[in-house]
Amino acid sequence: MKKLFPKGIQTFADIRKGNYYYVDKTSYIIELLKEKFVFLSRPRRFGKSLTLDTIAELFSGNKTLFKGLYAENHWNWQKTYPIIRIDFGLNTSLNYEYLTKILHEQISEIEREFGIERIYETYSGRFGYLLKRIAEQYQSQVVVLIDEYDKPILDNITDEGQAVLVRDILRDFYGSIKASDSYIRFSMLTGVSRFSKINLFSGLNNLTDITLLEEFSGLCGYTQSELETVFAPELEGIDLAKVKHWYNGYNWTGESVYNPYDILLFLSNSRKMFKAYWFETGSPTFLMDMLLHKHIDITSLQGIDSSEQVLSQFEVGNISPIALMFQTGYLTVDKVLQLPFGVRYTFKFPNIEVQQSFNQAVIYKFLPTQAPQIIRIQSQLYQNLVDDDLAGMFVTIQSFFAGIPYNWHSNNDIAHFEGYWASVFYAYFASIGLHINVEEPTNNGRMDMTVFFADRVYIFEFKVIRQSSDKGSALAQIQDKKYAQKYQGLGKKIYEIGVEFDEKSLEVGFEVI
Repeated sequence: MKKLFPKGIQTFADIRKGNYYYVDKTSYIIELLKEKFVFLSRPRRFGKSLTLDTIAELFSGNKTLFKGLYAENHWNWQKTYPIIRIDFGLNTSLNYEYLTKILHEQISEIEREFGIERIYETYSGRFGYLLKRIAEQYQSQVVVLIDEYDKPILDNITDEGQAVLVRDILRDFYGSIKASDSYIRFSMLTGVSRFSKINLFSGLNNLTDITLLEEFSGLCGYTQSELETVFAPELEGIDLAKVKHWYNGYNWTGESVYNPYDILLFLSNSRKMFKAYWFETGSPTFLMDMLLHKHIDITSLQGIDSSEQVLSQFEVGNISPIALMFQTGYLTVDKVLQLPFGVRYTFKFPNIEVQQSFNQAVIYKFLPTQAPQIIRIQSQLYQNLVDDDLAGMFVTIQSFFAGIPYNWHSNNDIAHFEGYWASVFYAYFASIGLHINVEEPTNNGRMDMTVFFADRVYIFEFKVIRQSSDKGSALAQIQDKKYAQKYQGLGKKIYEIGVEFDEKSLEVGFEVI
């Protein structure tokens, strides 16, 4: 019988009892369970909930579900533990009042399940007492699993006052876990974001964050070998290099993995269409608003670097755009550098799906133009490249800048921001899936943007022109710095293109050699 794809199934027992494909992650989990308090951040739809459910089945001693898996012969099946689960993903938007209500309701449900009388009135008091009574009742420590720990905060992230109230509730609640340390065998919290330990987990100072530990990089997602072995019956006639280009590339300092949601939907698609399956399940509206509001130069994202401290300082009212993009899956680790003053990470778009879709979203946000016009311009731009029509490409580029309503940029200071114009320029090229390098180093400086297409290399330098004497400076820099020398041994045609944005007329001009 042909196996099924577990699309959207987060229950381990359903997958194992049904005729579904399953990628064995239990070797990672067995190692993970040597810790006591664990935290994991991964983007949405990466299997966090399935991981927690698998852990619950292990501690429940359901050995039959693990037949043929690594855990079958590497786990003590004689010892079982009572399981407490809290899931903030079960509800829609959770504001301050609703969160308090939901916490009490989930605790009440656990009290009924274990026959525990309600003694305390506060949620933290009730939860601490619950852990104590269950441990006494079963003569065993308890396992605590909390899914989407951060969702109540993220639901209110655009309302700082409400988000702070929600954060304080959660901090108090999570503090009760630390206070019950002696009653707990294992506890794990999962979510998308990595909020500061100081502000959210002040009580859980011994929480082990495995988010960027190399040995757990493959815990969620599919590795190359897992794809090629587990899903081998589905891969006949499929261009694996293209699949990798589209859906692999996510990295948390170890082995790169595929987005599992993408793979399941791609392989179950009868036509095996390459689409942005994962990206289409969520709109990064808040992220796009932040990038525009903070004047983030989109061209700087590919190859941008950051310290681990910045990545873990995710806090209400002080969110780093890079940390947000990394934690939500729009950027991933490219390189890890150990420096005398600490660890630095450089980032990149994980794959072609994210590069294209993210930059498409940038265009819609940065250029308030109707969708049909954007799609038409993208098609024209691609055809210009296919035809090696440089003059046509300049006309196309001018048309997408001309489409920006005058009153949209005349009412703010966006016209003075060189990164805005370069970001729009870059986003159009990136959204059609081209091979692009930004800020690529040479012996004499860094090139703003390089595009590789067929037998051609396009070197772009961007400048905002504030006075007539500045004209020609973009192309002059390419020539003065001898940027083209880097590619002269490739045997490709090289175009050197200076792109100048006039601050007053808001027009774009080109010079080319």
